[in-house]
Amino acid sequence: MEPQEKPIEHLEPEIKRTHTEELVDHYWGSINYVSGLIKASEIKAGLILSFFGIVLNFIFQKLMLVIVNFPNDIFLYIILGLWFTCTALSIYFSIRCFIPRIEAKYDKNIFFFGDIISKFGNIHEFSKTFYRISLDEEQLFDHLGQQIYIISKIASLKFKNVKRSLQFMAYGMFLLLIVIIYSLLLTL
Repeated sequence: MEPQEKPIEHLEPEIKRTHTEELVDHYWGSINYVSGLIKASEIKAGLILSFFGIVLNFIFQKLMLVIVNFPNDIFLYIILGLWFTCTALSIYFSIRCFIPRIEAKYDKNIFFFGDIISKFGNIHEFSKTFYRISLDEEQLFDHLGQQIYIISKIASLKFKNVKRSLQFMAYGMFLLLIVIIYSLLLTL
């Protein structure tokens, strides 16, 4: 005796439910991925700041010797000024990576912590709204998609700041190399 096949109409809810679950996993996976990028950018900015914290003490001690040995060398002071400017800008962009930038130009969203507290009423009103939106797949995915967009914009800004910080750090290291070579040539 052959097992009875399920009618097609019984398969659709199972397929739809599985697809919906996959979509939820896909959206949350995207949110987690972009959140990981935000953390990575902040780790990189922290490493840059740590680098400057360690190296600047050593550099300032050695620079004082160079300045004392060559007190009237205008070229040296110009290069040191440019180096200091590049270093300050690198530190600025690294710190800027940590500064939260929240834009309020978007629709209220049940997944954004600022909106949860300020735009959905008290705890019970938010809970009811969250439940209602969670039951409506279209609204739920709209809110998740908006959240992915917003945190992607945040990640993009943070990585731009890290990139600028690294660029100015590289310029500063190049200028520091010029100072070292120039001061060595002057002592020959």
